[in-house]
Amino acid sequence: MNFLGYFKRLSISLLVVSVSIALPNPQLAQSAPYLNRGKQGMVASAHALGSEAGLTILQQGGNAVDAAVATTLAISVVEPFSAGIGGGGFLLLRNGKTGAIAALDFRERAPLAATRTMYLDAQGKVRPNASTDGYLAVGVPGTIAGLREVHRQYGRLSWPQVVAPAVRLAADGFVVSPRLAAAIARQKTLQQNPAARQIFTRSGKPLDVGDRLVQADLAKTLRSVAQNPQNFYIGSIAQAIARDMKTNGGLITLQDLKQYRPIWREPVCGTFRAARICSMPPPSSGGVHLLQMLNLIGDMDLKALGWHHPDTLHLLVETMRIAYADRAEYLGDPDFVKVPVAALISPAYAQLRRQEIDPNQARPSSQVRATDRTVLQRFSQTKESGDTSHLSVVDRENNAVSLTFTVNLSFGAGVVTAGTGIVLNNEMDDFAIAPGVPNAFGLVGREANAIDPRKTPLSSMTPTIVTENGQLRLVTGAPGGSTIITTVLQVVLNVLVYEMDVRSAVAAPRVHHQWLPDQLMVEQRGLDTLTLAELRRRGHKITTERGSWGNANAIVRSSDGWLEGAADPRGEGAAYGF
Repeated sequence: MNFLGYFKRLSISLLVVSVSIALPNPQLAQSAPYLNRGKQGMVASAHALGSEAGLTILQQGGNAVDAAVATTLAISVVEPFSAGIGGGGFLLLRNGKTGAIAALDFRERAPLAATRTMYLDAQGKVRPNASTDGYLAVGVPGTIAGLREVHRQYGRLSWPQVVAPAVRLAADGFVVSPRLAAAIARQKTLQQNPAARQIFTRSGKPLDVGDRLVQADLAKTLRSVAQNPQNFYIGSIAQAIARDMKTNGGLITLQDLKQYRPIWREPVCGTFRAARICSMPPPSSGGVHLLQMLNLIGDMDLKALGWHHPDTLHLLVETMRIAYADRAEYLGDPDFVKVPVAALISPAYAQLRRQEIDPNQARPSSQVRATDRTVLQRFSQTKESGDTSHLSVVDRENNAVSLTFTVNLSFGAGVVTAGTGIVLNNEMDDFAIAPGVPNAFGLVGREANAIDPRKTPLSSMTPTIVTENGQLRLVTGAPGGSTIITTVLQVVLNVLVYEMDVRSAVAAPRVHHQWLPDQLMVEQRGLDTLTLAELRRRGHKITTERGSWGNANAIVRSSDGWLEGAADPRGEGAAYGF
């Protein structure tokens, strides 16, 4: 089956930048829907209401963390198909004074009752849709815990203040956009869940463009969270989730929710030419393989060739193929398995793997294997030389936040906890439900990503912060399941190598390869027929995507000191500067 059919995750990305106490200029913002410049701050998101929530907090004197929390919660209301408080994510935080970067893991976790065979039948075969649809697919949510943790340590305004914009959006409602209407119409599982059907349909008919979506139960939940975020994990909200799970065959209990804790981790960082790249460590594979692919590219003069040259594209694809082969073998939750991070991001290891790339011929994925662990050990002590949503924040003190969160596939598991308005994730599908069996994005995994109680499923989320000469250069990330890492890679290359402006960097056509299935995805508008013919001649199995994938956003600091933000034209986003 063509793996493109699995790209159901209709995700969004958003960016919030700045914390200067100047008032935004809505007319300026609306005049440039995909790109804007600002001296004091920048907000860009896949939904204007999400951006406005962040700007409101900045106007009230909040800092970057405050604005990020407010925007995240607002997106949870207005883009429920992509991310929300029933999911989880990852966050990078850069200290503007010291340059130090911390990483916060608030990803969903497997329930205590989870087992390695929970999605298999008596014959050991995978039960169709068991890991994607319904209550058994849900991992323990982490979004509220993660937001509260970072706000508790670094926020400036009160917690109720930063939750307030989301409460208003849920209680007062908002006009359904084309993107949301399309997502509701496509997700048939919403019709099978009474609580979801009550919210997203009218008399059984999916909400349409122009309808008003009011989420009274979600507003009540957010008010409770504003009063005490622990209500989500040990209070009335937790009790509602556990009760709904028990009634409908889910595994999450009060004990699961009570034991949930976000985890601060060390980010993965490396150098690419003059830039320092920092991103998310395991249990995300994003940072490791972003750095691995940049190392594999090395010093090749891509700029002289041009981004669309067959030699450039061939190198990118063969680089992706190697990285995703290693991903399937080695990446998992570092609290459960030993992940050879230092070896995988070692420039010396990249030099070894680069020798496998034939500049004139694509290697079939069946011939590309992860490096043997005994070989990886030679590089383990190498030191560094020199549907999902994303948001990024830079404040007037030059602190930066890059945050990606999700419910996994469109509307997650397709269920809403009765009486709460919470759309629940289906992140259990991100585990390897059986060795070599692909998940909804066609990704395969093995022992490192097998299901275990309290284990975090492997992710591709790649929140990224780039600096040059100690100064902030780029804050970026993307949604899109297995395409996230390659999307971020291409945005980084577009900014650092091809010196594109930020709008061009996120709008440029993309390619994607993930080892298995052995297919090269190309946006149909992306490459001319001669280039496609040359790639096919070299052995690449090309499949074109009639639309597009991902919804990347980025903010760069230009050489003249301006902040420039762009929302991906593939989505409904906007960039607001002031």
